Amino acid sequence: MAALRPLVKPEMANKRTKKFIDTHQTSMSNKERKHMLPSGFWKFLVHKVKEIEVLLMCSKSHYAETAHNVSSKNCKAIVERTAQLAIRVVNPNARLHSEENE
Repeated sequence: MAALRPLVKPEMANKRTKKFIDTHQTSMSNKERKHMLPSGFWKFLVHKVKEIEVLLMCSKSHYAETAHNVSSKNCKAIVERTAQLAIRVVNPNARLHSEENE
């Protein structure tokens, strides 16, 4: 009886191949990259208008993001304050609804 062989031959990835190097070049784990945006900026979750003052020192590397449980009045105040301080907001249109024409 002949020995059973697998239908597909397993490929060995040498450590010098481009495929191996590309997969092993990441220097940060997923946990460390959790709040990073594709543009390379970091998200900072904002609940109150006073929390925006923290971003003054690191406005070149962080964006503000309004939390999901912030009221529409406070969202509007957060967006206005970030515009004054030249800080970018990830979700500026959150909870802002236009008035419907009657």
